[in-house]
Amino acid sequence: MSGDEKSCSFMIGNTAQEKGFDYVPECYVVSPPRALSSVIAKDRVPTIDMTRLRRNGIERSVAVKELGEACRRRGFFQVVNHGICQSVLDEALSAASGFFDLPAREKLKFKSSDVYKPVRYATSLKDGVDKVQFWRVFLKHYAHPLEAWIDSWPDNSPRYREKMGKYCAEVRKLALELMGTVTESLGICPNHLSQEIEDGMQVIAVNCYPPCPEPDKALGLPPHSDYACLTIVLQSSTGLEILDAEDGNWIVIPEIHGTLQVHVGDHFEVLSNGTYKSVVHRAALNSERTRISIASFHSLGMDDKMETAKELVDEQNPRRYKESSFRDFLDFLATNDIAEGKRFIDTLRT
Repeated sequence: MSGDEKSCSFMIGNTAQEKGFDYVPECYVVSPPRALSSVIAKDRVPTIDMTRLRRNGIERSVAVKELGEACRRRGFFQVVNHGICQSVLDEALSAASGFFDLPAREKLKFKSSDVYKPVRYATSLKDGVDKVQFWRVFLKHYAHPLEAWIDSWPDNSPRYREKMGKYCAEVRKLALELMGTVTESLGICPNHLSQEIEDGMQVIAVNCYPPCPEPDKALGLPPHSDYACLTIVLQSSTGLEILDAEDGNWIVIPEIHGTLQVHVGDHFEVLSNGTYKSVVHRAALNSERTRISIASFHSLGMDDKMETAKELVDEQNPRRYKESSFRDFLDFLATNDIAEGKRFIDTLRT
């Protein structure tokens, strides 16, 4: 075993997951072991049928109420009948796999540990800084306005820009629709912040979790919540787990063909004054196959501040959160280790 392996000072291009180690180095080991606390509970995963939200009358009102209940209890739901063609989903996953299958020298052209860079390839969370490392590699890039960013995406993987670009455009339409409906479910105007959201950020995290020889010892990502208003996730196989805040168990989210997962993020917790909670989630591993996930984060603009809706503040319900922006989150990420349990939302509570 080399000195690097003992100290675990793995850098991009030389990590255990990229090199395909047949053991889990000490710096990847999480405690307690993952397997002791995960449960499969399909009945505890809310599912929202978009066709009901797109109708009028009582059926839509009931569906909006169910959506609000999912945001309040879980901070998470799945969507079906969302209108994005299966071929678009499949080609996005194929494009992601194609990028990660490139020779290392091609992927390393985008190598960066700078969290402020709009396009970067990296591993773990912050390479060379994290005390605990995580069994993943990822490509992050901005995606809205699409025409402003697509030419900075990888062009060394055939049709990556075309396939991923089409998915980004389609999932953004869905996100805008859902954000309006989530706002409506809070009892405030569905057009609240509509222009700010329309002009806001879309960031794509394309994650690759290679097979892990001892998947119960490590994680692909540690428990965390997302900074955004909403995150929409497309996954190739099971691996996403969400924390049940009511009993402390981890719920395994099943991979159902064509279904998308939706996370309430920190900024919607702020908007709702804590009525809706950002979901704590993590990425589990397996020893048999590579898992791909594509997370689309939707928020206000880089420096636009999210604040609590005035309609949700009164004497009995005082303002519970400070305002914040996407840049504020990047500043937090650059100076904190989320593997230690630090969450951006905790810095916003008053």
